[in-house]
Amino acid sequence: MSMKCKDRMGRTVQSNGSQDTMLRILYQTKVGRNVLRVLIQPWVSKLVGYFLDSHLSTVLIKPFIKGNDISMTEYESTEYHSYNDFFTRRIKNGCRNICKAEHCLIAPCDSKLTVYPISRDLRFTVKNTEYTMHSLLRSKKLAKRYEEGLLLIFRLGVEDYHRYCYVDDGIKSKNYRIPGVFHTVNPIANDVYPIYKENTREFSILNSAHFGQILMMEVGALLVGRIVNKHEEKKVTRGEEKGYFEFGGSTVILCLEKNRVKIDDDIWQNSRQNIETCVKQGEKIGKSSNDERIHK
Repeated sequence: MSMKCKDRMGRTVQSNGSQDTMLRILYQTKVGRNVLRVLIQPWVSKLVGYFLDSHLSTVLIKPFIKGNDISMTEYESTEYHSYNDFFTRRIKNGCRNICKAEHCLIAPCDSKLTVYPISRDLRFTVKNTEYTMHSLLRSKKLAKRYEEGLLLIFRLGVEDYHRYCYVDDGIKSKNYRIPGVFHTVNPIANDVYPIYKENTREFSILNSAHFGQILMMEVGALLVGRIVNKHEEKKVTRGEEKGYFEFGGSTVILCLEKNRVKIDDDIWQNSRQNIETCVKQGEKIGKSSNDERIHK
């Protein structure tokens, strides 16, 4: 079941549930699981990827815009040469304002945000898969580093802008890639065979100027979703484009160290009530815990 979602004014937002509906069918019905067993074959994923990169796929663009009620007024006017070319479209200059105040933590992308306090026994769901910090990062050392900190999950829908940016100035590490995993469990009763998955993930560490060591992770979409990060180790600036997702709804995750950031009250209260908050790339979502204004 989809989480409720509110905007920054506290108004309930109607979430696009088409992708969630598709995933429920694939994972929770016998017919869907049979279809999924075919779809997860590498040759199928590659074939779909080639099609989405081809000019033939442009026939999908107009129906997608109409079906998801996407306003194109914010995006650069251009001719798209493939569906992926459209999906990674750029927004017009000035349509996303990056908060430049040093004490402000910004959203890396347009998305629906949920915040969790990190504990050793924390369990959370990303793209229909349950994780712990250890299973998400596949590193006990990293999981330990962020204990008692904050986990920020930015869920992008298919209708969202699919480019993301750095949330602060700093030095970025190289990229670490965690390949996706699909496997089946076949019980004695052959009418049910749940398929468990972990989506492909890529992360790096930003030694940031104002918020400590931020772990930044991107989670690819089911099947053909591709993560395209633009940089390896380098000096980066707040608001600079970090990368983009190709086809599919996707997820950006930030892990923050203990006592580094105070999340804005509306986002925190929504998260405690299992409600997502709609945010836009570059907008303020919290403050540095070192900012004296927090304590006034």
